Amino acid sequence: MEQTAGRFLLAGTGSGCGKTTVTCAVVQALADRGLRVGAFKCGPDYIDPMFHSRITGAKSANLDGFFFSENTLRYLLAKNSRDRDVSVIEGVMGYYDGAGMTTARASTWETGRTVGAPAVLAVSARGAALSVLAVIQGFLTLEADSGIRGVILNHCSPMAYQSLAGAIRERFAGRVEPLGFLPPMPECALESRHLGLVTAGEVEGLREKMGLLARQAERTIDLDGLLRLADSAPPLRFDPVELPRYGERARIAVARDRAFCFYYEDSLAALEELGGELVPFSPLSDGALPENIHGLLLGGGYPELYAADLARNESMRRAVRAAVEAGLPCIAECGGFMYLTQAIGEHPMAGVLPGRCFDAGRLTRFGYVTLRAREDCLLCRAGEEIRGHEFHYWDAEAPGGAFTARKPGGRTWDCAIAAKTLYAGYPHFHFYANPAFAVNFYEACLKEKKRYAGDNEAHGH
Repeated sequence: MEQTAGRFLLAGTGSGCGKTTVTCAVVQALADRGLRVGAFKCGPDYIDPMFHSRITGAKSANLDGFFFSENTLRYLLAKNSRDRDVSVIEGVMGYYDGAGMTTARASTWETGRTVGAPAVLAVSARGAALSVLAVIQGFLTLEADSGIRGVILNHCSPMAYQSLAGAIRERFAGRVEPLGFLPPMPECALESRHLGLVTAGEVEGLREKMGLLARQAERTIDLDGLLRLADSAPPLRFDPVELPRYGERARIAVARDRAFCFYYEDSLAALEELGGELVPFSPLSDGALPENIHGLLLGGGYPELYAADLARNESMRRAVRAAVEAGLPCIAECGGFMYLTQAIGEHPMAGVLPGRCFDAGRLTRFGYVTLRAREDCLLCRAGEEIRGHEFHYWDAEAPGGAFTARKPGGRTWDCAIAAKTLYAGYPHFHFYANPAFAVNFYEACLKEKKRYAGDNEAHGH
């Protein structure tokens, strides 16, 4: 199939250069013009897409070159941009930073090449002058075809931009165009914590900050130039990734609140395409699980920040424990896994799994992994694989051994607790990395629905 989709990629020189701020400013400004903007994030990031979604009102999707085949990357971009006027893809880390220290595999650069998105490089001009050109030249020449067509200078004064823009035009002679700047805007700063930015729902005055950024972008960023660049992208060619469509609907409870908010939107959409009805609930504030459910998703997030509140909600902890122990199909990733253990720190949790979780004081088992099942379980058969990632500061006394995790560099470790109706572990994964995992989970939910109906019939309900 082929789709004409205007798109460009906003990349950065590295983490902390301000690419998320620039992306939010551009996306909000384009949306304020009345355009239907699609927003995407390279890499395994949950937080930046939340900001995108707040601005656009549409779901933001992840494009990850480690998780997905090249065709799946193009398919997910096409699928999520088909009703958009323009799509903006935010990069991850530095432009060439990939799955290993010395490789560009799964980098923003590689993703941009795969989906045919011209790139705009966000460069911080803070504390620099002519050295900005050295940075740009380095990024232009590291690869024969960098894909970089424009530059936006962040933390740059109007006077400095006038000089630097002229120097860029002179030095690079049309290879790359200066497309504007953002001045220092401390009033629009987005707070960070150890997993990156704080979530969109935690930012005080987010709407006002986005408005200020958009108005600044309208004044000092060449939005028309960005749109022309987007229109220069070649047609997107892909084969659809087909999922089976079940005629029967299963209800799947999804934990969604301040403590549990890390989900890939396309993963959730895959369950809906299979036939699932997703029912949100809050382990923080709801007294019980939703009624008549046939599956349970406990995603990642920051349960350690809300451990006392989760502990106080005893009725929910009891309900979750009873449901999982009774065989309700359950996927619990990272924070969800922590919730199923005996305790987070000194705060009691659902108590389904052995051991406590504790603050390790540092990133633990960080990065991309390939998960290989050591035994048959809810999601797959022994020997089957799915790509995922780990990123957490808290660890567990009993992290499990149902899967072997292997980093791209070769290091391995055991992880996850799994059974016929359970996956619980620190690794996150995306269903489009191996759609069979979604199918197996959904079929287990349908079996639970039949069992539930049979039990009710037997008891005269």
